[in-house]
Amino acid sequence: MSSRSLNRATLIGNLTRDPELKYTPQGTAVCTFGVATNRNWVTATGELKEDVQYHRIVAWQKLAELCGKILAKGKKVYLEGRITYRSYIGKDGVQRTITEIILDDFVVLDARRPENAPSSSYVSSKQVGKTPYERPTEKPVEKSEEVSSEKLMDEKIEPEDIPF
Repeated sequence: MSSRSLNRATLIGNLTRDPELKYTPQGTAVCTFGVATNRNWVTATGELKEDVQYHRIVAWQKLAELCGKILAKGKKVYLEGRITYRSYIGKDGVQRTITEIILDDFVVLDARRPENAPSSSYVSSKQVGKTPYERPTEKPVEKSEEVSSEKLMDEKIEPEDIPF
């Protein structure tokens, strides 16, 4: 029996550049962008220090297309993914290794949003089969109509409906 393992990266940071959406020869969408994370601390002498780390993010398929439409330079985002390392030969013939985070989920944390965006900017890889900003149609509740607690208790809530 193999032992369990976990490769999970969670970041909150700002996009350092606009996402770059491309397609492979097979037609698969791939989107790359950078995210910066900051860390502040005070030294023993009382001096304020700051450290910035830059991360390369890669999204694939429908999630890549969604990133290309929604994200922009400067936006604050919450990202979840897995860390990968890959090597390539540069134009100068030297082998290089690069670290990337393959995106699984993201949440736009900026208060600003496009005019046609929903009130919640939560995006999950489980939702990317739907068109962006698509919402399920529900019967609007009239202001005078009261919803009983029994009716709410009968409603089944699925774990994937919870955005955290």
